[in-house]
Amino acid sequence: MKVNRRLLPVKAHFFFFMSAMGPVLPFLPVFGKQLGVSEVVMGVITSVLPVLFLIAKPVFGFILDTFQSARKIIFLLLLCTTNVFFVLLVFIPVPDSNVVKIDTCSGLHVCSNQSSYNLVEEECWSICNKTEIQQNISYSDSDCQVICKINTDNVTYSADTEFYKGFSFWSYVILMSLGSIGFNVINSVSDAICFDMLGNGAEKKYGMQRVWGTFGFGFAALIGGYAIDLWSKKSVIKDYSPAFLFAFGCMLFDLICCLKLKLPPLPRSENILSDMGFLVRKPNIAVFLIFTVLVGICDSFIIYYLFWFLEDLAKECDMMDNIKLLEGLTIAAETLGAEVLFFMYSGKILEVLGYGHCLTLCFLAYGIRLGLLSMLINPWLVLPIELIMQGPTYALCYTTIVAYASAVSPPGTSATTQGLVAGLDDGLGYALGSLSGGYLYKTIGGNNALKVYSGIAIVCSLSHAVLYPLLREKPNTSGTSVEYKSPESAGRTVIVAS
Repeated sequence: MKVNRRLLPVKAHFFFFMSAMGPVLPFLPVFGKQLGVSEVVMGVITSVLPVLFLIAKPVFGFILDTFQSARKIIFLLLLCTTNVFFVLLVFIPVPDSNVVKIDTCSGLHVCSNQSSYNLVEEECWSICNKTEIQQNISYSDSDCQVICKINTDNVTYSADTEFYKGFSFWSYVILMSLGSIGFNVINSVSDAICFDMLGNGAEKKYGMQRVWGTFGFGFAALIGGYAIDLWSKKSVIKDYSPAFLFAFGCMLFDLICCLKLKLPPLPRSENILSDMGFLVRKPNIAVFLIFTVLVGICDSFIIYYLFWFLEDLAKECDMMDNIKLLEGLTIAAETLGAEVLFFMYSGKILEVLGYGHCLTLCFLAYGIRLGLLSMLINPWLVLPIELIMQGPTYALCYTTIVAYASAVSPPGTSATTQGLVAGLDDGLGYALGSLSGGYLYKTIGGNNALKVYSGIAIVCSLSHAVLYPLLREKPNTSGTSVEYKSPESAGRTVIVAS
């Protein structure tokens, strides 16, 4: 098997960049939950963030297309600053309003000079674990004067208002926002750079490059989740520092790999905004962009609330001891199972089915996946679902969207086009999905919210199956020669002559 050495830095970048994100991104919502952020507030945060993605991605894409000689420098600066923002999150203190001493914890009483303790409420925990307490092992008051975390879903704090005005909350919001914006911009720029290096007509080879990011993300998330549980074994307040430090090391390796990138010269667009305006006015492109937003809506609940749902389910089943390990295993199952196969063979699937039919099937797969998640009764049963369904949903859908965007982008606008499409997907789509998701989760619960999103995905699948054949661009039969790019001919210019 011949190795294309020119593309090795791209593969290495995807591997180490996604390895740096694996121990960070999946845990951001539950990290906020530990600080005391409620579902509704988290929904508001994660709905505003994607709007910023929608703005930032096309802007940075435009900058990179305009200042092509400085593409590499801008890219490296983005990598550095994003890493700094995420690492600073570990220094945010858990506010006092979310922890109390055992002697003031409802239902848990410290018995001075006695050999046993009365543990009544399941939400109250101490490092004097249940097994030892039940065995009547003696502890002094000082040994057990440790913090216990109250279940914030069932307890209202008088200090909530102060928390949302305080240092911890706003530090979390600002650092998570800046880091997430950086990650999303880097993601779309990385795709544009990958397609530039692949060259025109080779869009379907994208999956073979991106699959290395899947390997990195899966292994790193598993290591990060396990490290958090191991590091926090004797505390209910999870310490995320080992995962974030691991991410920092991976980002340093990524910077070294990116220094080796040799970006090819690209044609310049005379007027990027005019070219983009002409592109989005085409009916088939406009429909593609609308359904790109709907993909983001379907995907957003899994991104932002799956771990939240698993933690709530684990509490009901009294399975919180290894919850971070489960979350890490969930990411590993997603990324090291069917996602690998679908990234590797996405090019062949697209050649057989075409971009339009693939997108229809992806929506159907999202409907099935969300429906199965809604029926979970044990958090550990999430593993087989995510192992199988991540491939035909995220991997195939993501490849379909970015490859199609690259195929139809006018010359010299690759980064701008990728930024626009990515901004609509995990920008506007995530904003609408996360805002409605937070509200639905709070009002009807996680199970029912998943059923609602499952229904949305199935409706999108049926709608796209009807609209795609009707609006697919047809060859011009007016007697003049035209140039066009259709889903079937994407990646090459087709001349249709009378």
